[in-house]
Amino acid sequence: MKYIQLILLIVAFSLATSCNQKKETQITNPKEYATFLNISNNRSLKSAKEEFNFWNQKLALTPNQYPYYSKIASANSQIFKLTGNIDALKKAEKNLLIANSRTNFNNAGYLRSLSRNYISQHRFKEALNLLLKAEKNGENLLQTKYMLIDVYLELGNLTKAEQYLSEVKNLKDFDYLIRLSKYNDHIGNLDNAIHYLENALSIAKSSKKESLLQWNYTNLADYYGHAGRIKDSYNSYLKALEINPNNSYAKKGIAWIVYSYERNAEEALRILETVTKENAAPDYHLLMAEIADFMGDIAEKENQTELYLTKVANKKYGAMYAKYNVLLFSEGAANSLKALEIAEQEVEARPTAQSYDLLAWSYFKNGNAKKALEISRSHVVDKTFEPEALLHTATILKANGKIEEAKLLKTELLGAIYELGPLTEINIKNI
Repeated sequence: MKYIQLILLIVAFSLATSCNQKKETQITNPKEYATFLNISNNRSLKSAKEEFNFWNQKLALTPNQYPYYSKIASANSQIFKLTGNIDALKKAEKNLLIANSRTNFNNAGYLRSLSRNYISQHRFKEALNLLLKAEKNGENLLQTKYMLIDVYLELGNLTKAEQYLSEVKNLKDFDYLIRLSKYNDHIGNLDNAIHYLENALSIAKSSKKESLLQWNYTNLADYYGHAGRIKDSYNSYLKALEINPNNSYAKKGIAWIVYSYERNAEEALRILETVTKENAAPDYHLLMAEIADFMGDIAEKENQTELYLTKVANKKYGAMYAKYNVLLFSEGAANSLKALEIAEQEVEARPTAQSYDLLAWSYFKNGNAKKALEISRSHVVDKTFEPEALLHTATILKANGKIEEAKLLKTELLGAIYELGPLTEINIKNI
């Protein structure tokens, strides 16, 4: 009798332990985010379309009023952000080019707007040229300098970014704080990046501007995730959704937590399926392909990959998905040379440590581990702290017999499995 009681006690303890472990890994609550899925009324999109129609009608009545082109472009840019429709972004570019040509490219505001459009298209060098013209113009110089910080960070020119950061220093200014935060993230100081972005959030709350709050919450959510503060990350995504229930980026963030942290692949896919109904951005399909791969559903993985490839075949995307294409094409022998070609173009257009990592990885996947190591040592090691680049570097080091150096990176990578995703776990442990 005592033996049976002992068995029952062990079973009960095991069940309790299992439940507690599940509670520890259960961060999200479907009841909390369910109201943001499958929303039929997109309030923000409706507002953007009304804005577009209003200015479009005014332009039709008075075609000589070139400032209307800028207004129409602004509405188109907002539509792109909400729907991922590349046509809207390209139409915005077209209208901004008209506004700039009518002012002989000498209106700083229009130059900044076109630069912002080019940044969205990952045309960073073109964006920089426009901003340098705007800087020379001198109108509203502070806003131009803020954008120059953005572009120099995107181009990997930290010296120039630091120069402009010192020129515009103001720890009570939202625009300065978010740039300072981004800069600290670039140099690997995540604690400071979070600190400055939290300070920016306080200012955004005071301003009560929904667009600033949305942006702040989603970016903070990303940083919290990098820092392993998963609950804080989840709550920040929820706050962004409370402001705009159609914030696709926030829903993607929650789906990632469900997939990578909670390992609930089916639920993550369910969330993403609702996102793809409201947002046409190609990268959602790649994430769904990764999750399907994790589930062992090869047919769905291939289906989602094909959906991605069909979308990015649209030449209007330009280099916007260069990174994704390199990583995807490098995995198969049939497209590995294509991956190398794209990586070389990306380094030319955007010579950052991340771009060089893609180039190194492409050489490695094409069988040239020695060349890959040479590039990594020259342009990647100690120049970026992105987990993906560290994983590539560790793999390349190991392939070149640099086992001890690879193991030094392994320790850091084991703490970045959440960021990299469950599929990388085995690869990291095998370093």
